Amino acid sequence: MFLPPYKGLLLLEDGSAFEGTGFGAETVVTGEICFTTNMAGYYETLTDPSFSHQLVIFTHTHIGNYGVRENEEMESTRIHAKGFICRNFSKVFSRNNAKSLQSLLEQYQVPVISDIDTRALVQKIRVQGAMNAILSTQKNPDLNELKQILRNTPSMKGLHLTPFVSTSNAYEITVPNAKYKVAVIDYGVKMNILRELTQKGISIKVFPHLTSYDEIMNYAPDGIMLTNGPGDPASMKYEVQVIQKLLDHNIPIFGICLGHQLLAIAAGCKTIKMHHGHRGANHPVKNLLTGKCEITSQNHGFAVDSTHLSDQVEVTHINLNDKSIEGLQLKHKKAFSVQYHPESCPGPHDSKYLFEQFLNMLTSNQTKGLNAAQSK
Repeated sequence: MFLPPYKGLLLLEDGSAFEGTGFGAETVVTGEICFTTNMAGYYETLTDPSFSHQLVIFTHTHIGNYGVRENEEMESTRIHAKGFICRNFSKVFSRNNAKSLQSLLEQYQVPVISDIDTRALVQKIRVQGAMNAILSTQKNPDLNELKQILRNTPSMKGLHLTPFVSTSNAYEITVPNAKYKVAVIDYGVKMNILRELTQKGISIKVFPHLTSYDEIMNYAPDGIMLTNGPGDPASMKYEVQVIQKLLDHNIPIFGICLGHQLLAIAAGCKTIKMHHGHRGANHPVKNLLTGKCEITSQNHGFAVDSTHLSDQVEVTHINLNDKSIEGLQLKHKKAFSVQYHPESCPGPHDSKYLFEQFLNMLTSNQTKGLNAAQSK
C-alpha cells in the first residue's frame, strides 16, 4: 500500500519553495524541473526515457483519474522521471482492466507532491527558465541539508545521460516476410518508435548507444533510426562520430528528438540549451516543404541552433510559437530528422506520415541498388 500522506516540499534553485502533500516513496530527489501540458498520457510521459533526471510538473488539473493499463501504455520498462508534481492526484480511476497510478509510482519508488499551485510554478519556469529543484517527501526534512544537496546538483547542460537509459545488449524484433531491416540506435528509445517501424513491416535490431559503426553495418541494415533520449547532445562525441560514418556510407537515416540533434551535429551544426524547452501535445509546427501545419507532441530542452547551421542542411520544419528549428534534411544525403515526436501516444497523430516517408526512402534506396546491380 502507499504510504500515508505527509508533508511534501519542493525547493527551486532560485530559492522559492512550495509545500504540498507528499506520498509514494519517502525520499529526496533532485533534477531539472520541467512541465508538460498534456491532458492525457501521464503514464506514457513518466515512462519516457527522455525524462531521465527530471522532475515533471503536469499542468492538467487532475492526474491519475483513468488509471494505467501497464503493458499498453508504457514507453519503456520503467518510470524514468525522478519526481512527479501535480495539482490534484486522483486515487480513484475509471477504466476497467487498469491499475491505479498510485500503485505503479509506489512500485518504482517515485516520490509525488500534489496540492500545490502548479500554475504559479509553471509561470515561474516560463519567466525564469529551466532550473534545478529538489523534491522531499521525508517526514522531517532538514532544510539546510536539502539546500546543500540542491547546490551540488549538476546542470542539465553538459550531462551525458544516455548510459542511464540505453539498452545494454542488442536485441532483434523480427517481422515475418519483412522487406527491410532497420538498425535502431538506442539513445533512450520509446517503445512506440519500435511499434511504428514493425507495423510498417520492418524488422529491427536495437543497438546500445556505444555500438561501433562496423557492428551496426554487420547487421546489413537498409536504414538507420536515431532515437530520442535525455541529456545534452553536445556531450555525445562518440555517438556523433558513428553517425558521421553512417552518413559517409549514405544509408537512409531518420532521426527523432535527440537523434535529430545528433544528426545535425554530425552534419556540422550546433545545439543550444533552451530557455525552458518544449513539452506537451499541443505544439504547432509548420512543414516548410508542404506549407501545412501539424499539431505535435514534444519533449526537449535542447535544440539545433539556427544561428550556426551548416550549409549541408536544409530546414524543413519550424515551430510556429518561437520559430525554433523542428526538422532538417541533409543535402545530397538520404537523411532527415524532426525535433518532435511523430510516434506520439496517445497523440496527436498529425506527423505519422514521417514513418511512411522513411519507408519510401528505404524502398527508393533498395530499388536504386537493384537497378545498379542489374546494369553491371
